[in-house]
Amino acid sequence: MNRTATALLAVAIAAAGLTACGSDDKDSSKPAAKTPPPAAAPSTPISPPPPGKPLASAKAKNGIPPKPDAATQAKYIRALNAISSAIVNGKEDRAVSRGRDTCGTIHSFPKDHAKQVDTTRQRFSGATQFSNDQAEKILAAVQTHLCPKN
Repeated sequence: MNRTATALLAVAIAAAGLTACGSDDKDSSKPAAKTPPPAAAPSTPISPPPPGKPLASAKAKNGIPPKPDAATQAKYIRALNAISSAIVNGKEDRAVSRGRDTCGTIHSFPKDHAKQVDTTRQRFSGATQFSNDQAEKILAAVQTHLCPKN
């Protein structure tokens, strides 16, 4: 704590103590003002985690795979375009990101296929709404190309 804050806190405590001591019987029904204890300063500064590793590790624990290599991504995009050209719609990075997130859903709900399909349908729908049948096919493409271990 810096010196100014310490001095102000000491003055506040002293003033509260003097006020409590100097009261007469009329004011005795009011409790003395309490000041909160000073907050303890952290003993060591908190530094942000190093970039990359912790985030990648957290994603891996949640079933989200790393970005695919170019060949895998190309196969995945072809599979999606075979279902509907509106899925990718020229935004390959977005399609890959949504697919990787879908791997996380598969990981989180391994025994709930209906939830996987519904979440996939919602995640990939936007201006174009996809049916459950299309979502099933999208989910299969994701599992085949982005997260075959799930």
